[in-house]
Amino acid sequence: MRHLLTAAALVASVLAITPIANAAPVAGAQYAGTITKSIDTGSAYVGEPVTLTNVSSESGSVAGATMYGTVTNVVKAGQGRSAQLRMVFTRMRLRDGTNYAIDGVVTGMQANTKNNTLKEVGGAVAGMLIGNMIGKTIFHAGGGGFLGAAGGYLAAKNNRQNMTVPSGSAVRVTLRSVRRQAGHY
Repeated sequence: MRHLLTAAALVASVLAITPIANAAPVAGAQYAGTITKSIDTGSAYVGEPVTLTNVSSESGSVAGATMYGTVTNVVKAGQGRSAQLRMVFTRMRLRDGTNYAIDGVVTGMQANTKNNTLKEVGGAVAGMLIGNMIGKTIFHAGGGGFLGAAGGYLAAKNNRQNMTVPSGSAVRVTLRSVRRQAGHY
């Protein structure tokens, strides 16, 4: 009897410490995970595989899961065009190996872009030099430097930078649908 009580107490203490996180994922719920590799709009491609590890639900009912998906849209930054990145997740594997077909959309991620300040200053200086040369040579007037600087600055400001989602950063996903898959894989 004493050994039975000791074993029961041990099991109870393990269950109290170890969270039970094998509940099924739920449509409409938000999940957060860590992206395993860096994705950059300058080199990413549609169909590129993306994996999130250590995925947990906001409620705590799911923890330690893995999500698998792909890049579905990439727009490289350019003159007057901001970078864009869209990823969709289609499979979730729980820690116990249970698999679910999901439709998960990214609702938040850490996206970093380079600072454009040096490019803007360079554009202004180059524009000023060119504007000064054109103003004095062709029009034999002053003020070309100011107009050239303004134009150079605006052209550089409109030249957008690519964005990067760094490896190890958090990504939030909302599930639109969930369906349990047969078997483990």
